[in-house]
Amino acid sequence: MMVRFLRFSLDLASGYKHDEAVALGQKDPAKAKQKYGMDERKYLTRNIFLESVAGVPGMVAGMLRHLHSMRRMKRDNGWIETLLEESYNERMHLLIFMKMAEPGWFMRLMVLGAQGVFFNAMFVSYLISPRTCHRFVGYLEEEAVLTYSREIADIDAGKLPKWANMKAPQIGIDYYKMPEGRQTMRDLLLWIRADEAKHREVNHTLGNLDQKNDPNPFVSKYKDPNQPHPNKSIEHIRPSGWEREEVI
Repeated sequence: MMVRFLRFSLDLASGYKHDEAVALGQKDPAKAKQKYGMDERKYLTRNIFLESVAGVPGMVAGMLRHLHSMRRMKRDNGWIETLLEESYNERMHLLIFMKMAEPGWFMRLMVLGAQGVFFNAMFVSYLISPRTCHRFVGYLEEEAVLTYSREIADIDAGKLPKWANMKAPQIGIDYYKMPEGRQTMRDLLLWIRADEAKHREVNHTLGNLDQKNDPNPFVSKYKDPNQPHPNKSIEHIRPSGWEREEVI
């Protein structure tokens, strides 16, 4: 329910109504485009709002585990670094999109309200059930993957002509070390979607583990490095995460 509520809030803020657009498009494509059509500006608004919220869970979880580790005077088994890296990565997504547009006062108010509510909700929820929070974030990242997939599909369908051959912002090119000849907006969205897919895998995997005792499988060393195992790349990515029996 919470994922659906956040999805609804994001749709409301960006004017995005995919299901309605598809349903109307089957009857009257012209009217559907006029009423629900997404252009570059609307998608950019959506992305900025999405990424301003997406950076919250990793920071909250990393902060709480950091404090917990100091209270117990024990190591955290590598979780903190991965969670903070996730938060940093989401913030970089936001900075990249911010180079393309400055949000107005309404969007800034929406971001302020969403962060205030989401941060406190995550804070309390993570104290109660870290496992549930990681599962929730995994589903939230699935929605992000879906959003970027639709943007890429719209570029390929010619619905976003301004982004078709547009060069990605320099901050994005530098961050991803995008090679020459692959520095378009479409290429950038592919990189960002891959990040979101990895966050999905990481959080579903962490949700499968013993929250207090299991090591972080994404920074662990494995006896047989040639066998598929969790790592920081997307080489062996698993949308639903790795089961505990596979990594412990």
